[in-house]
Amino acid sequence: MSAVDCCTPKCDRPLVEMQIRLFHPQDTDQIAQLFHQTVHEINRRDYSSNQCLAWSPKDIYFRDWEKVCSSRYTFVAEIRDAIIGFGELEANGHIDCFYCHKDYQRCGVGSQIYRAIEDKAVELGLQRLFTEASITAKPFFQHLGFVIITQQQVSCRGETFTNYAMEKFLNL
Repeated sequence: MSAVDCCTPKCDRPLVEMQIRLFHPQDTDQIAQLFHQTVHEINRRDYSSNQCLAWSPKDIYFRDWEKVCSSRYTFVAEIRDAIIGFGELEANGHIDCFYCHKDYQRCGVGSQIYRAIEDKAVELGLQRLFTEASITAKPFFQHLGFVIITQQQVSCRGETFTNYAMEKFLNL
């Protein structure tokens, strides 16, 4: 399967009511749940159970979601008050967390979140976006024009993971 095939929307869920907006503090619980579910139900295809548990522990508030999401440009995809995806852009062009709800994979949600991130990056005058993509997310970012800088091994809570340092230069 090519990267384009894996990222082409193939979804029967209606997205006409979806809106992309910035994070609000009241989104915190849904964001934490979405992150946890996605890691344990989607990323488990490419990572072991122990790796997924290290990545997203049982205590889903291992990270101060409200503080971190509020300190960045965190874009949220929402349908009727339900968050179906989110992505975080730091002021230096780093894309940190970027996750879509397990029931909305390959529906175009990630592409719309990314579009908002790239628009903000252009508005900020950034020339480059960069991320550390999981094995699972690598084809999505490649489809968006990111290139792999290097494959790397990273450690988290006693587990070692493969991910990819990737970047994309923006046409300003």
